[in-house]
Amino acid sequence: MITYTLLGVILAFSMYCFSNKESMHKYLFHPYSINHFNQHYRFLSHAFIHGDLFHLAFNCLALYSFGLTLEEQYFGNPDVFDPKLGKLYYLLLFTGGIYAASITEYFRNKNNPDYSSLGASGAISSIMFCFIMISPLSRISLFFFPMRGWIAGVLLLGVSYYLIRKKKTGTYTDNISHESHFWGALFGVGFIIVLKPEIIQQFIAQILASF
Repeated sequence: MITYTLLGVILAFSMYCFSNKESMHKYLFHPYSINHFNQHYRFLSHAFIHGDLFHLAFNCLALYSFGLTLEEQYFGNPDVFDPKLGKLYYLLLFTGGIYAASITEYFRNKNNPDYSSLGASGAISSIMFCFIMISPLSRISLFFFPMRGWIAGVLLLGVSYYLIRKKKTGTYTDNISHESHFWGALFGVGFIIVLKPEIIQQFIAQILASF
């Protein structure tokens, strides 16, 4: 299972970096090092390390909850995709989400030696929103409140965009990369639409039928 493999790598690499800060600094996302020292591996490696146990546990739980279902019931479904292509598409969704979530921060901070980030949030956002596009009526707990998936998606995108704007104006600050969540989510939506354009009609039909 690809999801279990990703979880295993994320857990093992993160736990290793918890006890080896030198490796954590070597592999985290650091646009300045990518731009000035050609350390392009950081685009991918940063998604497999996390800042603390809570960050790690939250992302692993999200990947397990959405990724496993998406892999088994959709990308691994022979009625939807050829099995080999389905595995490839699922991997592209995950890795593409990493790049999509990082690219804006790279260009914004490529000459800023003080900026860095880490974690799989962008990739997991892409998986979560791909899942929402396929199954918009599924129940998702957002801030401990269960709601339809499409409603949770709209709220998450809205909140992420709002906080991005607030941080740009200097009226709000935190250590969370809301850009990663936002662009990773949009990548997940766009990715499944490119693969299956009919998903838009199915998405709308499911929502309308629920009223």
